[in-house]
Amino acid sequence: MRRDLPYVLSGLALGGLLLGNAALAPDAAPVRATDVVLFLVMAAALAACRRHPVVALGVATAAMLALHVRVHAGVSAAFPVLGTVYLAAWRGHRAAAALASVVFLGGFLARDVSVAPADRPTQQIAERTALLLGWFFAANVAGLVARQRRAYLEQVEQRALEAERTREEMALRRAGEERLRIARDLHDSLTHSISVIKVQAGIAVHLARKHNEEPSAALLAIQEASAAAMRELRATLDVLRAPDDVDRVGLARVDELAERTRAAGVPVRVSVTGQPRDLPAEVDQAGYRVVQEALTNVARHAGPATAQVHIAYAPARLTVSVDDDGRASPARPVTPGVGLRGMRERVTGLGGTLRAAARDGGGFAVRATFPLDGPA
Repeated sequence: MRRDLPYVLSGLALGGLLLGNAALAPDAAPVRATDVVLFLVMAAALAACRRHPVVALGVATAAMLALHVRVHAGVSAAFPVLGTVYLAAWRGHRAAAALASVVFLGGFLARDVSVAPADRPTQQIAERTALLLGWFFAANVAGLVARQRRAYLEQVEQRALEAERTREEMALRRAGEERLRIARDLHDSLTHSISVIKVQAGIAVHLARKHNEEPSAALLAIQEASAAAMRELRATLDVLRAPDDVDRVGLARVDELAERTRAAGVPVRVSVTGQPRDLPAEVDQAGYRVVQEALTNVARHAGPATAQVHIAYAPARLTVSVDDDGRASPARPVTPGVGLRGMRERVTGLGGTLRAAARDGGGFAVRATFPLDGPA
């Protein structure tokens, strides 16, 4: 209805203009009730011309011809017909627009010929005919040009959408090719190296037990860590090869991570507050990776230390923190390495915040907060 409002207002305005012109024109006949009805019919036709352009064109043409025959309204009676002719041509009804133009011009000319003064019929007929012929020709041409322009703009828009879709497809294809290349490189290099470590550690454990000796804790930790690394590396390769069909790691596996860290010689305590809930896959995986990287740093850099992992669930956020009591100190600022930078990128990429710094009492603290009340 809101889109029809301009047409309704145009019909009422033209009706009022023509009614006033017919009432004030010196050579016009008196306006009667039938003529007012014709004005209203014309206004209704203009109001409906957006939805039914051909029907509106026919009704407006007939009403204005009848009005011109009855009251001799002059060239102003052509205004509503010109508008509907333009709209019909613009909507692609060229034959209907041309036929209405010919019918109105013929009827208008016939009326002028029948009532023209005997002393100057040629002058009046020529002036009005030339004027109306030019207007109707311009209305038809303008409608066709507007239609061609709209078709051109639609074609340009379609080409732009097609180009954008092509660019997206190319980007996705290139990303897929890059993932496969990385997967091949990891498989050919890193997988082989970790497999060798795992096999050698397994052989060492087997030989120790074969000689009735208990394998050292460090050797068992190497065996367990290499096996875990192989599992995660295979999962990573699966992500790279088929990212939509992979069971990703998450906070539900933090206990396994803590157990492996204990096997490496670092005591770890895990605590959870709040009600555990289903998390977005990206947040769940990022939280796990934060804990993993933080515990790896404890094992590598903290020296003799214990670690405390705390996971706090809240309605609007998730907080993951890892504290240790190692040898880090505010007096010796930590230079961020690849691990800390990658951790920060994971967290901030999901709209979260990360704080990683030495504690005042000694040790190091990592705290990551993820928002859960909006899209990542």
